[in-house]
Amino acid sequence: MRVFITLSLAILLFSCSQTKSSKTFTSVKVTDLFTDSVSIRALEVMDGSVAFAGTGGIFGTVDQQTGQIRAKQQRYDTIYPEFRAVAHTPSDFFMLSAGRPALLFKTGNQGLMELVYKEDEEGVFYDAMAFWNEKEGLAAGDEMGGCLSLLITRDGGSTWNKIDCADLPETIPGEGAFAASNTNIAIVGDRAWVGTTEGRIWYTPDRGKSWEVFKTPVRSDEPTLGIYTLDFYSDEVGIAMGGDYTTPDGNLGNKAITEDGGRTWELLAEGEIPGYTSCVQFVPGSGGQGLVAVSYSGISYSSDRGKKWSTLSEEPFYTLKFVNDSMAYAAGKFRISRLKFQ
Repeated sequence: MRVFITLSLAILLFSCSQTKSSKTFTSVKVTDLFTDSVSIRALEVMDGSVAFAGTGGIFGTVDQQTGQIRAKQQRYDTIYPEFRAVAHTPSDFFMLSAGRPALLFKTGNQGLMELVYKEDEEGVFYDAMAFWNEKEGLAAGDEMGGCLSLLITRDGGSTWNKIDCADLPETIPGEGAFAASNTNIAIVGDRAWVGTTEGRIWYTPDRGKSWEVFKTPVRSDEPTLGIYTLDFYSDEVGIAMGGDYTTPDGNLGNKAITEDGGRTWELLAEGEIPGYTSCVQFVPGSGGQGLVAVSYSGISYSSDRGKKWSTLSEEPFYTLKFVNDSMAYAAGKFRISRLKFQ
């Protein structure tokens, strides 16, 4: 009897798992929550709110229940920074500007943002940031001095230190990342993957203590080609996407999958949609099968780990983050929207 019950339970669990991961989308409802003359390429889903930052120093939150917007403008000296990277811990929100000077702000004690890192060297340009846990985080930027610009915090974001080039692999000259959606970095457990303009993956298994580089087949033979976005469903399964924003319909060599933690990659859906992609995310609870990709050409969806795709909407966005298995928030030019997938 015990064997029968165990077997029945296993079958039931397998059936539930299959049902959960087989959920597919055929449409998406787009509801605008925030419209203003600010372009937003970075947002974070936090407890009860969606935090964002964009051009002109604009940053703020959207209440997930009421849709209420709280927006402010951050100034540094005479500069209104262009924010393209954001991150959060359970207690703090962070935003990092693109271009020179690089300015990294953290939630302050009085609710105002305080500057915790500044870099004012020729060529500085940061593209994305993310946290492993409440204490340790990573920011990634373009090549300087022969290596990628990689910042690490170990104290919850109060201080940030740049990894010395002597402790990193060498870059290809001019290698960097595209600050298109704050999704150049993917984190699972202690691991992190950073996608670059050269179609390569910089990988750390130990929260930034050591690094190695893997090559992907994503095209990078022109300055506007390379990996624009990546996401990992587990420590083994990940996807990298890109293309060329100047020729957005190009769909060769712009989608690749890994099933061994990023060491080897295979091209997907060659010659098929989507073309240029600024952000891709796995659908939560899909067993690593569901994917949503966005760009200024629209919203695309795959239910089979990227082998086949369909267009759900022509609404343009730069970036998105899922809240659950059917709800996401997306941002783009002059807007933040709620996406309800059905």
